[in-house]
Amino acid sequence: MLETIGVVKKENGSSNLLLLPAHSPRSFDYVLVSQNSEDNESKGSVKKERDFISALKDKNLQIMKFVDDDNIFYGIKAPKEIFETYKHLLKVSDACNWSCAHQGHIPQSTRIRIVDFILHHSSINTEGGPEFLSDLIKSNVFAAQFCLHEFSMLFDNEGTVAFAMFMAVWATVFLEFWKCHRASYVYEWKVFDWCEEEEELILEIVNNYNCEPRNQSHSYLRSTVIMVLVTLMVNRTVALKLCEIEKVRSHDAIERSFTVKMFTFQFFTLFSSLIYTAFFLGRINGHPGGYVRIAGIWRLEECHPSGCLMDLFIQMGVIMFLKQTISNVIEFSGPWFMRWLKRRKSRKLRRKVCQCLKKECMAATAGSAELCDNCKIKDLLRNFDLKHVDSFSLFNEFLEMVLQFSFTTIFVAAFPLAPLLALLNNIIEIRLDAIKMVTLERRLLPKKTKDIGVWTDVLEIIGVLAVIANGMVIGITSDFIPRLVYRYRYGPCASSNATDVDCMSGYIKNTLSIANINDENIRRDFLPLQLITHNQMNVTYCSYKDYRSNEDYTLTSQFWVIQAVRFAFIILFEHVVVVCKSIAGWYVPSSPLEVKNNRLEDKLHRLKKELRSVSTLLTYWNQISCDYYFSK
Repeated sequence: MLETIGVVKKENGSSNLLLLPAHSPRSFDYVLVSQNSEDNESKGSVKKERDFISALKDKNLQIMKFVDDDNIFYGIKAPKEIFETYKHLLKVSDACNWSCAHQGHIPQSTRIRIVDFILHHSSINTEGGPEFLSDLIKSNVFAAQFCLHEFSMLFDNEGTVAFAMFMAVWATVFLEFWKCHRASYVYEWKVFDWCEEEEELILEIVNNYNCEPRNQSHSYLRSTVIMVLVTLMVNRTVALKLCEIEKVRSHDAIERSFTVKMFTFQFFTLFSSLIYTAFFLGRINGHPGGYVRIAGIWRLEECHPSGCLMDLFIQMGVIMFLKQTISNVIEFSGPWFMRWLKRRKSRKLRRKVCQCLKKECMAATAGSAELCDNCKIKDLLRNFDLKHVDSFSLFNEFLEMVLQFSFTTIFVAAFPLAPLLALLNNIIEIRLDAIKMVTLERRLLPKKTKDIGVWTDVLEIIGVLAVIANGMVIGITSDFIPRLVYRYRYGPCASSNATDVDCMSGYIKNTLSIANINDENIRRDFLPLQLITHNQMNVTYCSYKDYRSNEDYTLTSQFWVIQAVRFAFIILFEHVVVVCKSIAGWYVPSSPLEVKNNRLEDKLHRLKKELRSVSTLLTYWNQISCDYYFSK
């Protein structure tokens, strides 16, 4: 559906401006709303409404009228002369001339304040005396008054570039500081030089002295088949089967392979819609009279009128808020329900245990400490009721955190609130996980390790993807580049250096192309009712958002200029951020200095100890040799 109706043709053949592309906050300073009613009881209200609008027009306020089924909207914009007068009086004022140097073009907040004052000090003459806007609102002549939010400078602005660069560098700094913090625990747990392969060999020997090593194997054909199947898998069982096909040597290798497969699947499952919205939605739809259709019937969906970044913002908000909330509820309630269910099944045995405890107390009072058999299984029964855990039980916890890290960094330019929501979620979840692991799940098997394994590599890859994705979101999805090009090449400031001119004036109109409704190829894209307005006027042309010629719908030179600037920005953004990431990674040490120095001292003491042991052994051996020689 085309976005805005432009000009209607009256019955006498003349044209009249009915609706302009005015979904930009810059278009209006104020809006008045009245009810669209033609009942006889409201005739007096209609007259007051018209008189008030006429009074505003007498003050040279520009007013545009928008009508829908229920309401009438009056978009009010003050002319340039009013603000020039305001600036001049501000300059000559004794009390305010100190601020005249800071007054270039009038900001939107000042425009709103001036127009609001004019509206509330305008009146109409009635039988009961003059009535002001507040009186007309009380008598329901007008239903509402408001000024428009600037939803577009909210997150799609120059600050988004700096924020995206900061978050991309932050991802690297976070990982480096985490590695530094991890090194302290690795040293404290004495696993700095621990080797996974040697650990497994030792355990194999402990289990069976005559064991044989399991040789590693590799097949290019098998690896190719597995790589293809990874893209088609749908659950945990398939991933485990693929790991078995790989014939990896150890259980830790199976965990690493399983992690890569499951994360790859989960990542593309959750990010596919975001990738489509960010880079494909509304970009392959065609144009009026030449829309791309599925099976020749269904048109592809369009972006939100304010831009595709708003669709991406909404999706990210749903994922970061609802997904995390629902996941926490399910993650905690699931083990709790399973424990409750098992306790119901073992209720009879619990009664026996309770009865046994009563007997135990009575026996202890009588001086006897004999325990019954049921009392001895009290702790066994309590642990049996808990949820089963296995070697992959922590996988879901790692996966959840890594996916959250992905959402927080990769599309943060579209949803700047992601880091805050992630922080709030983690503050709550860390306590829920502690309660779950201690009271609702069986104890995890202890395992020796010096890091989080392949997850570290995954996090580093996500940091690289964050640079690429944020650069493309700003360069392709947002309107940052089109606005930049308009400001310096096509806008009113492109050919002048005037400071009192709004450089973005006319931007919305510049982004729109015209579709002639008289063209049969275009008329078929409309329903018959869409070609006639509410007051039975025929639509002659419509405006749609694109950079196309109004004659043959070919792409204009401005479109190609914007595309070239988009490409240049993405390349520049990624190179600058990668350099910053590299500097940040080099600047933060991988291990604290205290840990490095302590390790050197430990190695020095160990080597000296070994040297003393060898010296003692040599001395002892030499003494034995001498005694043996002299005895001969």
